[in-house]
Amino acid sequence: MDGNSLIEEYIRRGRDAQAAIADWDQAQVDRAVRAIARAVFDQAEPLARLAVEETGMGVFADKVQKNRNKARLLWNDLKDKKSVGIVERDEEKGIAVVAKPMGVVAAITPTTNPIVTPMSNAMFAVKGKNAIIITPHHRAVRCSSLTVERINEALAEAGAPPHLVQALKEHSRENTRALIAAADVVIATGGGGMVKAAYSSGRPALGVGAGNVQCILDDDADLQKAAPLIVRGRTFDNGIICSGEQSIIFSEDRFEPLTEALRANGTWMVTEPAEIEAVANAIFPGGAMNPDLVGRPAAEVAEAAGIRMPADMKMIAVLARGTRWEKLLAREKMFPVIALFPCGGFQEAVEIAAANLTEDGTGHSISIHSENRDHVEYAALNLPVSRFIVNQCAATAAGGSFQNGLAATNTLGCGSWGGNSISENLTYKHLINYSRVAYCLESRPIPTDDEIWATDGDVR
Repeated sequence: MDGNSLIEEYIRRGRDAQAAIADWDQAQVDRAVRAIARAVFDQAEPLARLAVEETGMGVFADKVQKNRNKARLLWNDLKDKKSVGIVERDEEKGIAVVAKPMGVVAAITPTTNPIVTPMSNAMFAVKGKNAIIITPHHRAVRCSSLTVERINEALAEAGAPPHLVQALKEHSRENTRALIAAADVVIATGGGGMVKAAYSSGRPALGVGAGNVQCILDDDADLQKAAPLIVRGRTFDNGIICSGEQSIIFSEDRFEPLTEALRANGTWMVTEPAEIEAVANAIFPGGAMNPDLVGRPAAEVAEAAGIRMPADMKMIAVLARGTRWEKLLAREKMFPVIALFPCGGFQEAVEIAAANLTEDGTGHSISIHSENRDHVEYAALNLPVSRFIVNQCAATAAGGSFQNGLAATNTLGCGSWGGNSISENLTYKHLINYSRVAYCLESRPIPTDDEIWATDGDVR
């Protein structure tokens, strides 16, 4: 079977499955969505183990935690949401909103999140009564395919038809491109090249940009609370999470207390010029991120840099500001290494964050530790990112949390800043077409021209 015939068969099966659930009510849809989340929750450990073995990236315990927490968080976020039939009425405006599926979704998934991204995309698709075809990253075919197998076993028990969720087994760039050209809508989570291909496919596409989360530490931030959250964010899954903290920007006069707090949480400080150069060369040889160190522990980064440090250190913090390596270290680092940027105050901290984002990650996220709402909102008014995570671990909170109001997801839009069509967290609503019924409001008065064109300065 040639590539086009193969993809046509996947699409046909998806359309048949979608047609089979066309009459499902909200309870049937939600039963299937719950089954998808529960499948990953129940298989969290074996799926995490296979993901580490196959990709060579990340931390088994962190992946287990991510599999379980994301499954819980996503189902809790979706279970009470209307997605079938009339989902909204506004009697004052005379509008009724009807939800309708988009069709067959193609989802490109990354090697960094090979379990939870297929899970969340499948949940969003089915929540909108769509079928979905997942194309795994070539370095994560086994673990992503096994995830889809476990999901389908759970869906069958929930009464879903076969092929509602499929994984592309015959992996190639050509097949992926054929799939995204044939589907009704595309979700692209991964490298910039594939995201660009999705947007060039001729189909509606939802892609995400690169992360490079700048962490601004205000002068009133409690270092004993902030330091463990920052270290956790940078070290979670050995630094491969796009929403993980990348640089700490802080007032220069807090350098000593900050480094003390970081050391107390398992951080090795690199402040001498020769060692800074060694780390920069190890993680960015020739100016490009070192693929052999992506998702590897801090000890391996130190070894590659020729630095001796205690084996129990979780993270390496490198002084970047004022060094010749400043711009390089300001970029996204997919290992447990964080850059330090001392500054003269909060306004300068925002300026440094903006400069660092021009190197990488415009549009994604900012982390702020502050009790000053004016400072937080000054940053929000002046920095080109889609989400600001306040007094939380950005790595685990930017994709939604039980303690913030962001939509639960594994796909974080970066807006036009990051070359994306959305500037919010991807969720089921982005995979639904909405019809709006507009009733005539005969009793609503039609304003006069004087009323329409009046300004606040007009005397009435």
